[in-house]
Amino acid sequence: MEKCYLMTAVVLLGLTVRWTVSLNSYSGAGKPPMFGDYEAQRHWQEITINLPIKQWYFNGSDNNLQYWGLDYPPLTAYHSLLCAYVAKFINPDWIALHTSRGYESQAHKLFMRATVLIADLLIYIPAVVLYCCCLKEISTKKKIANALCILLYPGLILIDYGHFQNIYNSVSLGFALWGVLGVSYDWDLLGSLAFCLAINYKQMELYHSLPFFCFLLGKCFKKGLKGKGFVLLIKLACTVVASFILCWLPFFTEREQTLQVLRRLFPVDRGLFEALANIWCTFSVFLKIRDILPHHIQLMISFCFTFLSLLPACIKLTLHPSPRGFRFTLVSCALSFFLFSFQVHEKSILLVSLPVCLVLREIPFMSTWFLLVSTFSMLPLLLKDELLMPSVVTVIAFFIACATSFSIFEKTSEEELQLKSFSISVRKYFPCFTFLPGIIQHLFLISVITMVLLTLMTVTLDPPQKLPDLFSVLVCFVSCLNFLFFLVYFNIIIMWDSKNGRNQKKIN
Repeated sequence: MEKCYLMTAVVLLGLTVRWTVSLNSYSGAGKPPMFGDYEAQRHWQEITINLPIKQWYFNGSDNNLQYWGLDYPPLTAYHSLLCAYVAKFINPDWIALHTSRGYESQAHKLFMRATVLIADLLIYIPAVVLYCCCLKEISTKKKIANALCILLYPGLILIDYGHFQNIYNSVSLGFALWGVLGVSYDWDLLGSLAFCLAINYKQMELYHSLPFFCFLLGKCFKKGLKGKGFVLLIKLACTVVASFILCWLPFFTEREQTLQVLRRLFPVDRGLFEALANIWCTFSVFLKIRDILPHHIQLMISFCFTFLSLLPACIKLTLHPSPRGFRFTLVSCALSFFLFSFQVHEKSILLVSLPVCLVLREIPFMSTWFLLVSTFSMLPLLLKDELLMPSVVTVIAFFIACATSFSIFEKTSEEELQLKSFSISVRKYFPCFTFLPGIIQHLFLISVITMVLLTLMTVTLDPPQKLPDLFSVLVCFVSCLNFLFFLVYFNIIIMWDSKNGRNQKKIN
């Protein structure tokens, strides 16, 4: 009973932190004519409740797509419609067609904040609690500590409750986490259904699609494609097709309707990148790729780099499916998409952070480091919305929670870093290769000092007039270097995992 009380206290603490952050200003407050991303969410409610479904994704006199047009899958639109019905019941002025643009009353802000919190409470937080409760070979206190650290992750809190206040990232991430739980514990059909809901809520969940596909395909191979494996494959295919048909049914009435939704979901004309810490944005500082290469060549190069960077991990997962390998492949593939894919937003790092939270117990030192860098990489966005103080407080709280719960500075040996097998392989050729943990500790120290200094410089100093984006570019550059290092690190863990298992058997 005491353990239930402790887990309840952790959930209440997570909710309190979220609500407190939401009390700050939000993106675009009082800034016409677009008003920012808070207005986007309100506008989608206005559109979905006042217009027929066939007009939701089309430009028209009542739906100007240049003014926060819908660009997420149908499940997001249905969620907006559900919220709109509640809003209409409370105050129809909040979602009145045309006249409600830029509506920012205190009552409406309270309503919007509540919708985010309720979505968190219904989908994301239960998934986190159940995931931590299902962890094996650790004490109940460690499970509670793990849930605390995941719920205090500052990146998701600051984006959902500070920047947008109601972008509902936790809904798609929550569905994805339910999917991870399902396929990891052999509830494959339920897990597939949950992940299909995640994709149909936000198309960026495609970052996680290949690990799900490879893990489930590997399970089918393992059971035998001439027997139970084939039956499972058919069931999975039917589950995926049925869930997509149900979500997209209103948009399958006409071919042009379906194509228009797809064009809104994948706007390749926007360009190779935005201001974020991926390889293309960083490389453009030295070579203006967007000005040199044609658009279709940029698209091809991006696809090739993304595909090649995630291919080894996906092949390994297909041949040797395991829940542990699945979790690490989720990290690797999502990070590959973030670094190399086309038209990535800085908030997409949250799609990498979720699976990193899932391996927090296994590699606490590296996971904590990554989650700190992921929050830092969004610094320009957070400062733009005056979220400096909430950022500092939540980051410090998260770091203290991780440091005390997992004793992260004591978990830096080759074995704790999951690098023992790799180091043994290297020492066959270089016997003196014993300094890897020391190098990683020094890199962590350099990384943290650099992030702190850059934050202080960005806040206190004005950039040169000729280089107005200097600090933002430096944040992107430093973050990108960190992410490239993590991509190599996680792939090493994945590729040397089976060797580690064999070595462990010999030791036993």
